[in-house]
Parts: sequence; structure tokens; C-alpha cells
Amino acid sequence: MNRFTLTIAAAVSALTLATAAFAGDQYIDETGFAVSGYDVVAYFSLDQAPVGQSQPTAVPGKADITAEYNGSTFAFSTKENRDLFVADPARYAPQYDGHCAYGVAQGGKVPANPELWRIVDGKLYLNITQNVAGFWEADIPGNLDKSEGNWVSLEPGPASDRTVPQFTSEAPRS
Repeated sequence: MNRFTLTIAAAVSALTLATAAFAGDQYIDETGFAVSGYDVVAYFSLDQAPVGQSQPTAVPGKADITAEYNGSTFAFSTKENRDLFVADPARYAPQYDGHCAYGVAQGGKVPANPELWRIVDGKLYLNITQNVAGFWEADIPGNLDKSEGNWVSLEPGPASDRTVPQFTSEAPRS
């Protein structure tokens, strides 16, 4: 290899490592699991309620069916769901590292309640409280534009260390 090729290869490697180093941390609550131990693949098989109505109950994962992603442990209700996740984790993992979508639209990382979910364009979004979910759903396209714009600067920061208000998770179960 010549010096130019080695320089380009070194620059690409450094850029790749730098990008990985700036990835944000997944939100983890007191359960020690991502998404409070709920099965992120299962959301995609639930019948989604119309905007403004409560979603079906999220499916708890099991403590003995897990996978690692983004430095966190995700729990699943079935081995099949775990295998789907492992094959394509970015497809199923919640957006914004599991933080509240409306919080990101407003410029911050706040925790998210796994019971307050919505799938938009094949992506899972979570919110912190029922009222906040209402604000987010009042203008999903506008809030997603704001979230995407804000996420670039928010992502490298630490995950929220706050507790989800008005929510206690029993997940994951054995």
C-alpha cells in the first residue's frame, strides 16, 4: 500500500471509531433493562389504536430471554421475538435511545413510559406521560421534524437518569 491509501484507511477508521464513541446511551430505568423490560418486537404485532386513543398494553419480556444492543439488555416474551431483534435490532429498538419522543422535540432527554407508544413509519416512539403523548400526537410530523433536528446534538449526551413518573414496571418476568 502507498502512503495515500494508508492515510485514507486511517482516516476512515478514526471516523468510524469517533462516530461509535458519540452514540448515546440507552435509557434504563430501575428494572435494569431497556424499555423497562418490555418486548420491543411485540409492539409491531399489536393493533395500534387511532391517534388520541390509548394503545394496547405493551408485552412484558422475560428475564431469561434477552439480547444486548446499544450497551443495554433488552428482554423478550418469546425466543422468536429475540431472534427477530438480534437479526435487525435497529428496526425494533425505540427511537431516541428509548427517551421520550416529545421530550426530544422540546430539546431534552427525559425517560419514556413503555405503555405510551406509537409506531410511525415503521419506527417505535415512546413518551413519558399521557398528557405529553397527547401533545406529541397533536402534531406528529412537526414533532418528528423537531426531534430529528434536536437529536443530532442530544444523542452524544448521557441518558436520562430520572424515573418515569406515574409508572412502575413489573417487567421483565421469568
